[in-house]
Amino acid sequence: MADPFEVRMRFTSQLQHLNASVNSSQKAAHYALKYRDMDEDLHSCILEQLERNSMNNRANIMYFIEHLCDMAQRENHLNFVRMMQKDILMVVDAVAPSDGSGAANVKVVRRVLNGLQQKSILPPETVQEIEACLKERDTIAEHPALSPIDANSQREHQPNQIATAKVNGVTRPDKRQIEQRIEEDRERHKRLRESIWAISDEGDQEFEKMWDDVSDIGEDDYILAEEEAMERKQALDLE
Repeated sequence: MADPFEVRMRFTSQLQHLNASVNSSQKAAHYALKYRDMDEDLHSCILEQLERNSMNNRANIMYFIEHLCDMAQRENHLNFVRMMQKDILMVVDAVAPSDGSGAANVKVVRRVLNGLQQKSILPPETVQEIEACLKERDTIAEHPALSPIDANSQREHQPNQIATAKVNGVTRPDKRQIEQRIEEDRERHKRLRESIWAISDEGDQEFEKMWDDVSDIGEDDYILAEEEAMERKQALDLE
């Protein structure tokens, strides 16, 4: 029998290193199901990491949860599903807190909840109840916590203090975390576009999936558009 402490440590490490790829989520989900006899302990790991990690990683764990519940349901190990159903409100509060620090994760939560509802893991009533709470947390698209920190500007106002990363009490991610989040969102959008090829062309199924999956335009979309415009301009200049 595997050492419970070692299993917990390895699973924790996998959760901490999740990224936008499907493989990373599937690998962690396979690991959890491999040690399903420790399901309660592994479930507590998920909740623990949601409280301790950055907002970017919490978004990745949210996507992982959908993979785990889907695989657990298909393998008829419903303990993971039942525990997640019981604690889904706690999960949502961690991924998109009511203080506004997780405003960028609201779309992630909505997408995963819709996926769990479509897979009959969460009932529509639960999703609607959570959606009512999310409306209050879905603040302006460019939340202060996502704005890059201008350390020089802060030093001018606080010459004798170390520049902090807070606005109205909300901790802001640093530039590296923002860039990482933009890159991961691009990866997910790319994967969504690629999945269109696997959809049947009968009726309006393709259009309906695109409508459900596509997110509102965000900061990364503007950056991508600017980069593409710059590349076109440089190509024209070379001609």
